[in-house]
Amino acid sequence: MADYALELLDISCTFRSKDDHSRRYTAVAGTTLRIREGEFVSVVGPTGCGKSTLLNVGAGLLEPSSGGVKVFGETLAGINTRAGYMFQSEALMPWRSALDNVMVGLQYRGIPEAQARAQAEEWLGRVGLSGFGDRYPHQLSGGMRKRTALAQVLALDPDIILMDEPFSALDIQTRQLMENEVLDLWAAKKKAVLFITHDLDEAIAMSDRVVVLSAGPATHPIGEFAIDLARPRDVAEVRTHPRFVELHTQIWNVLRDEVLKGYAQQLRKAA
Repeated sequence: MADYALELLDISCTFRSKDDHSRRYTAVAGTTLRIREGEFVSVVGPTGCGKSTLLNVGAGLLEPSSGGVKVFGETLAGINTRAGYMFQSEALMPWRSALDNVMVGLQYRGIPEAQARAQAEEWLGRVGLSGFGDRYPHQLSGGMRKRTALAQVLALDPDIILMDEPFSALDIQTRQLMENEVLDLWAAKKKAVLFITHDLDEAIAMSDRVVVLSAGPATHPIGEFAIDLARPRDVAEVRTHPRFVELHTQIWNVLRDEVLKGYAQQLRKAA
């Protein structure tokens, strides 16, 4: 059995400039990131530093300019079929009910209709949406849509879960409920998770390890911190733990200058 579920090895990603196609810029440079089986890893960094780029490389949605990806020890070529991806933006189909949205991935895999429906109903129940399967996305609250999207990913039983700031648009109470639900579901099956977030509190509260990325361009890891807080955790209660405060201070001391650099870059772009 491979030690690592997902390995991003010396990844660099170079793109053409939107304003001048003759110019290129390097978004991510020489980045190596490994996630063990059953490990929950969060990546934090300034806006525009390439966090989502790395996630897309891990999903097989983006081919890096250099470097490679391994999934359970095997070189990735094409889409990472062992990963489920929960996007930041709404990914539900508005013309399908909640149940039909959860079923869609199972149907694409060729699972018989009755079995797909049963599995989808089970996962809606696990995320607290029993009885809401016939509702359409516009009939659901933001938190309920996120629960549906989570059920959609987990129903496929992926070995790796990729999450791109999935709760950033939610109010704080709903967000904490969703964070705890994700931790409970993760604890039950211990999948490998790569979680992208801007929220340092969220990263510490949920993770086994937090990786800090530099400001762009040419983003790369500049810090890695083991989160030695006991599990299970309540994301609201753990924030008052002295060790949480200590870890937050340590990580913020590394992250702060990069956030300021990233902010200055955003201002220059807007000018």
